[in-house]
Amino acid sequence: MKLIPALIAATLAGLGNTALAQDKVLNLYSARHYQTDEALYANFTKSSGIKINRIEGKEDELLERIKNEGSNSPADIFLTVDAARLAKAHELGLFAPLKSTTLEKRIPAHLRTDDWASFSTRARVIVYNKSKVQAADVQTYADLADPKLKGKFCSRSGSHPYNLSLMASVISHEGEAKAEQWARGLVANFARSPKGGDTDQIKAVAAGECAVAISNSYYVARLMRSTKPEDIKIVEQIGVVWPNQATTGTHINVSGGGILKNAPNKDAAIKFLEYLASDDAQRYFADGNNEWPVVASVKVDNPALSKLGKFSADKLPVNNLAMYQAKAQIIFDRAGFK
Repeated sequence: MKLIPALIAATLAGLGNTALAQDKVLNLYSARHYQTDEALYANFTKSSGIKINRIEGKEDELLERIKNEGSNSPADIFLTVDAARLAKAHELGLFAPLKSTTLEKRIPAHLRTDDWASFSTRARVIVYNKSKVQAADVQTYADLADPKLKGKFCSRSGSHPYNLSLMASVISHEGEAKAEQWARGLVANFARSPKGGDTDQIKAVAAGECAVAISNSYYVARLMRSTKPEDIKIVEQIGVVWPNQATTGTHINVSGGGILKNAPNKDAAIKFLEYLASDDAQRYFADGNNEWPVVASVKVDNPALSKLGKFSADKLPVNNLAMYQAKAQIIFDRAGFK
């Protein structure tokens, strides 16, 4: 009978060690595919002692996996780009409520929701061919629908989340009727059918295939930091405009994440998200992947971002971008922006 208390004590000690071991692990499902993030994760492990087990994939694949794993999912964090994708995780009921005084203090209210937060931003800028268009003619997103640009505008697909989020912001600011009018104006100005990614649009502008396009800012900054002769030539051919500086400010989108409701390592998960809002991590986002930090006090040391200059950003809450995603797709479809 004396062995029973000893056995119980040993079992409890074993459970305690298991719990401790779990606290030192974080299971991250990430749709961010940037090599520079390796340093971001390594620094977290070094400073916290928490090992990151990472699974990377496309957003829809990861969301489907988390949903199918259900209560048995090992995933602690879902990390991705674009408010539309984060909103989808919310709509599927995958996130747990996010409660952190640190995040509330460091991340502006318009860049977080009740269950996910933004950790970096990227702006949707206008790129133009300096020999074909004057900067004064493309100062706003609305200018892109002006008939004077007929046959001069190129874009990636209207169904891509980057464009859907921009359209969602237009709906939020201008209403559905004006948003559809804008979309039809864009379609009327197409130089070619939508195709490729943002870098392809920049290259098309530089080559004169079209005169103007929209791109996320970090694609421009990436080309600006390149030492390849072909990239240097592209940058020489283009100009960049911060749209809507006199009104709503330039549309921004985000990279962000949240804790999953069945996360087995919730303490490690909140430490990770709070780390992403730290000065060190914020600098990794800016200097490593040419994004802007969400924490205003963080100093950026990125020559491309410095050269692009300061701008006034749209302060539209990220919840609004999520709210109008479905409507944005409907409007683009009606306008023929495929």
